[in-house]
Amino acid sequence: MPNKKSLDEINESVKVPSVYDTSFLQKFLAYSGPGALVAVGYMDPGNWLTSLSGGSQYRYDLLSVLLISILVAMFMQTLSIKLGVVARLDLAQAIATKVSKPIRYFLWILNEIAMMATDLTGVIGTAIALKLLFNLPLVFGILLTVFDVLIVLIFLRFGIRRIEFIVLAAILTVGIIFGIEVFRAQPKLFSIISGVIPSTDLFTNHRKLVLSLGIVGATIMPHNIYLHSSLAQSRRYDHNDPLQVNEALRFAKWDSNVHLIAAFIINALLLVLGGTLFYHMTNQLASLQDVFTGLKSHAIVGTLASPLMSWLFAFALLITGMISSITSTLSGQIVMEGYLNIRLPLWQRRLLTRFVTLIPILIIGFIVHFNEQDFENLIVYAQIILSIALPFTLFPMIFLTNDKKIMGNHVNSKLTTTVGIILASAITILNLQLLFSLI
Repeated sequence: MPNKKSLDEINESVKVPSVYDTSFLQKFLAYSGPGALVAVGYMDPGNWLTSLSGGSQYRYDLLSVLLISILVAMFMQTLSIKLGVVARLDLAQAIATKVSKPIRYFLWILNEIAMMATDLTGVIGTAIALKLLFNLPLVFGILLTVFDVLIVLIFLRFGIRRIEFIVLAAILTVGIIFGIEVFRAQPKLFSIISGVIPSTDLFTNHRKLVLSLGIVGATIMPHNIYLHSSLAQSRRYDHNDPLQVNEALRFAKWDSNVHLIAAFIINALLLVLGGTLFYHMTNQLASLQDVFTGLKSHAIVGTLASPLMSWLFAFALLITGMISSITSTLSGQIVMEGYLNIRLPLWQRRLLTRFVTLIPILIIGFIVHFNEQDFENLIVYAQIILSIALPFTLFPMIFLTNDKKIMGNHVNSKLTTTVGIILASAITILNLQLLFSLI
């Protein structure tokens, strides 16, 4: 069985209070943190584009799709947590113990491509944010993202607990920014509540269905599953004490669900912002530049329009792009170690991933003359890659947590396994339909 070492370079595990003392709040705070790192993956530029486009085209109707997506994500992340806490293995390690070497290599390559696709959305999001904030040409913004390795290294030196607080602060900052912008936009509350209720035309309207599939595909991503199965092990307690294991599972689930709700709120605010400001104003929300420009334009948004509002929007995009570098670095390390048992220093892993990601971006950039719209289309193509890799993540996780030899008394119930297979199959079918629609 592989040794656990993905977090060793960052810090030792975080000690938590004893199961026999302290309050619920103290225990929740002790276990809280990994969920914040995972939640960042649900707020990347891919989610930004799909949420804003959904609002601009269908106002608040797709809030129900966002809600369903996040509920499915809660279920899947719970299985990931259970694998990490009970089996003390991350998903890559657990799969590696069950499959042959050729399959391990195949899964490693597939997931490395998925990690690079995730990194690509962060690169493009950061470059666009730098262009919006400082009018920096996209090519220079893309090249500057190489130096975010320094930011990642600085954060990693703080230790896992401080990283969690930094990421949590970033999530709160982004949430406050969008909360202010939506509040000033004055959306109709009743219409928002109505949008949370699914309607039948989600399935009868082809364009709405395609965009709904895009939201689902952009929400649940492979690297979050791998990451959570590892981070769930970052709390130190007696693993031989059933009471402490049960408590670790309980509070890790609380941590995950609370932060995923925060991610849902932020994506919902983006969709509401798009629906309030741009519904019927444009045929389609073409780019993040449209939002940035629109937030300045009195003709579109009235009293909300101001340079400050547009600057806050771009600043929030910059924050999520930079913070995603931390999670993509950790996820890549987990995948490489689990499948190949190869360990690189995190700074080397970061540079390797970023340089490999930059090569196709720069090649495509020179071909399309660094047109912003074409770059945002790359984010859509990245979602396709992630959707292809997702079934190879979800199905193994479901079957591994249904293995009594690995999970012991915490093996999945028949209902949990059945629901998991149905959800994973549905996501696979939806992603395939999205893929065919885009082609």
